[in-house]
Amino acid sequence: MSLRLVLLGPPASGKGTQGRRLAEELGLSYLSTGALLRSAVEAGSALGKEAEPILARGEYLPDSLMSPIMAEWLSTQTGTKGWVLDGFPRSLAQAEFLDQALEKSGHALDAAILLEVPERDLLRRIRGRLECPECRWTGQLADLNGADRCPECGGVPAPRIDDTEVNFRSRFSEYVTHTAPVAEVYEGRGLLHRCDATATMDQVAARLLNLARTLSSHGQAA
Repeated sequence: MSLRLVLLGPPASGKGTQGRRLAEELGLSYLSTGALLRSAVEAGSALGKEAEPILARGEYLPDSLMSPIMAEWLSTQTGTKGWVLDGFPRSLAQAEFLDQALEKSGHALDAAILLEVPERDLLRRIRGRLECPECRWTGQLADLNGADRCPECGGVPAPRIDDTEVNFRSRFSEYVTHTAPVAEVYEGRGLLHRCDATATMDQVAARLLNLARTLSSHGQAA
């Protein structure tokens, strides 16, 4: 199976959790730009120092920073079966950049999947969300079942540095302004698939896997 997919959705809609699971199930590469940037901040790298104040304000990184990061990552994907992108594109300019990069490599985007969750549910998820700094597992406090260790690697999960209510509202506004138009463009091109992501993690994962297999069986993948 060869697929190139992007996951779209507001903050806390489950892109990280579902993107990783889907990529693992299909044997595809996976990139979370958010996790990559948070790792850079924690490591104190040049990118992290530039990104930290922007992330702290609940804003998206400018295209001038994100596009080179994506270009470098895509250059490592030659010969792979495909990938799942979480957190890119987040603007019309980034979507255009991705189209151009794919065209240069002789490929095309197979689908964009929009995870839909009401704003009130997103805020509830933000308040209980944890992330493992070691493997980037993401989940809710309730998912640990009273334990204090990551269920995947044994690390110590903690609230994300950008998970505050003020930050969430800023990021949600950024999503509505910059990313929702990207979904509209993909819908106009017949590439957008909507997924109700209010169900359990396993139910949403099953829906996404079924969608990916349908795309592949219909010959939409390159």
